[in-house]
Amino acid sequence: MTRFDPRKYRRGPVVDLPNRRWPSRVVEQAPIWASVDLRDGNQALLEPMGVAQKRRLWALLVKLGFKEIEIGFPAASQPDFDFVRWLIEEDKIPEDVTVQVLVQAREDLIRRTFDALDAAPRAIVHLYNSTSPVQRDWVFGQDRAGVKAIARQGAEWVLREAQRRPATRWTFQYSPESFTATEPDYAVEVCEAVLDVWQPTPQRPCIVNLPATVEVASPNVFADQVEYFATHISRRDAIVLSVHTHNDRGGAAAAAELALLAGADRVEGTLLGNGERTGNLDIVTLAMNLYSQGIDPGLDLSDPDEIVRVVEECTGTALHPRHPWVGELVYTAFSGSHQDAIRKSLMRQDPEEPWQVAYLPIDPRDLGRSYQAVIRVNSQSGKGGVAFVMERDFGLTLPRWMQVELARLVQAQSERRGGEMDAESIHRIFMDHFVVDQSPVRLLGYRLDRNGHDVIEARIAGPDGEQRLRGEGEGAMAAFVDAWSRWSGQPVRILDYQEHAIGEGTDAEAIAYVQLELGSQRIAGAAIHRDTVAASLGAVLSALNRGEVRQARAA
Repeated sequence: MTRFDPRKYRRGPVVDLPNRRWPSRVVEQAPIWASVDLRDGNQALLEPMGVAQKRRLWALLVKLGFKEIEIGFPAASQPDFDFVRWLIEEDKIPEDVTVQVLVQAREDLIRRTFDALDAAPRAIVHLYNSTSPVQRDWVFGQDRAGVKAIARQGAEWVLREAQRRPATRWTFQYSPESFTATEPDYAVEVCEAVLDVWQPTPQRPCIVNLPATVEVASPNVFADQVEYFATHISRRDAIVLSVHTHNDRGGAAAAAELALLAGADRVEGTLLGNGERTGNLDIVTLAMNLYSQGIDPGLDLSDPDEIVRVVEECTGTALHPRHPWVGELVYTAFSGSHQDAIRKSLMRQDPEEPWQVAYLPIDPRDLGRSYQAVIRVNSQSGKGGVAFVMERDFGLTLPRWMQVELARLVQAQSERRGGEMDAESIHRIFMDHFVVDQSPVRLLGYRLDRNGHDVIEARIAGPDGEQRLRGEGEGAMAAFVDAWSRWSGQPVRILDYQEHAIGEGTDAEAIAYVQLELGSQRIAGAAIHRDTVAASLGAVLSALNRGEVRQARAA
């Protein structure tokens, strides 16, 4: 056996569910969200949060709209106990928020937990014990009956302590820990024993939480397990069915989403997926998945930068720039073909119509992201990205033939420098290479006679001093090109010409783009001027100057 040998592993448990119904369903509304950042997320940190960090993260969770928040394991640590007491004694729990705490099925821990919750207006007591074969056999040394008895006894202790404190509105929650590795029929059996003690009703339901304590199979298998449980448990109308998925296989979000199809009402997770090993379900990811399908997630995620900042500062865990939905680079395109598709889609997107932009599943502005970050340019970028930046930042709508040439120049510069090209650098390349209407030849002035046929008299200055040119044609540009050809003896033909205003208003400047044929060469030029005729003549002169420079270099 080699060190890397798949024969040492076995396929995870599957469910015989031939009539499964979840594949034909669609999610139509958001679940009940339960944040476990302050407990599950906190216990996974190298350095657990202090009081100040917990208070800051609590405030964020409330601000985002969570109505159920697991705040700690008060029987396990004094800081957790003290934080629970602070929330209660300082009246920090909003009327529409219910706190939740976790406790094992041990009498002393349950008593300590209720002490921590004393005088709380509302609270969820989350009881758990592990039920999988490996936990039963190797950890607890108990058979099925023994582990079920642990769950029932824990439920009785929880009920007893709650009855001693009738002023609090209690909700009971039970988790058969390691549910995904537990036999489905036995998971139902254990939960039935707990329900027999608690006797929930539709008016006072309890929560049954099915945790993927370790993700041992693909998301569809988890959905089968959830549907099996939902269709075999009694008192279904008196149960809020919850799931708590972990990300060991990278499928926590998918597993939770499919679990909603399979009958889950509630989802536990953390902001940005913090948690032990590879983490918990990222609630932001699942909520945004729903939002992108036209479903209101019921959470205010419109300022992801604040979420990322607070979570990073409280947990000490940095967010990957490609993290789904809220990473720094998730709405950024470097690929030329992607950039071109985004640019064209944005130009056609009607603000009154459903969102439909290539490569952007949602409008980045919904998350407070501007289009400044959508398209960025490096050596992998093409004409589309360069054109987008020029239009977005400088109001210049370049013709395609100029986009192609500018993109090559930008790519070459990016390869020489290495890394990303900012907008100012791209604009400088454009100006240096295309707007060259001052050297070696510049236009001093012109007189245009438009009497059915355009005649131009122009004065230019060049290396040989001032020269006077005269020509005629259909339009000022054609007349100027004719004048140049007569003076220089160089045949010139206009292949394409475009112009537009830069900005709005009567004082807006105009930019002109021209592509000329000089002998066997095609040369592009541009010029900017408040007068459109001057801009067009300047663009021709820029192209001619570029041609002169090319010839000089060739010589």
